[in-house]
Amino acid sequence: VQLQASGGGLVQAGGSLRLSCASSRSILDIRARAWHRQAPGKERELVASVTVGGDTYYADSVKGRFTISGDNFMNTVSLQMNSLQPEDTAVYYCQVTRWGLPAYWGPGTQVTVSS
Repeated sequence: VQLQASGGGLVQAGGSLRLSCASSRSILDIRARAWHRQAPGKERELVASVTVGGDTYYADSVKGRFTISGDNFMNTVSLQMNSLQPEDTAVYYCQVTRWGLPAYWGPGTQVTVSS
C-alpha cells in the first residue's frame, strides 16, 4: 500500500490550502487517519486525526483553523487549512494507523506560508 498526498504549496499568511491523501488500494483494520507535520529543526508533530468512527483530534495550535475529514469508502483523508500562518510552514505527512499493525505513511508534501 502506498499513500500519496497532494495539495501542498506556497501561500500567503491568511490564505488557505487543502491537503488530500489517498491510498493505492483498500486498507483493512484502519483505526484512524491523521496528518503530521515537521518544520525545519523541529520534531514531527501530530496535527490532526480522525478515527474510523469520526472522532477527531486537533493540536492546540491549529484548533479552529484546520479541519480533518476522512472518507472510509474512498480511503482518503483531507486537511482543510485556513488562516495559515508562517509557523504552519512544514512538510506535512499523512498517516493511516491500524489495529495491531504497522502504520502507513505518505512521503510528505511541503506547505510554505509567507508573511
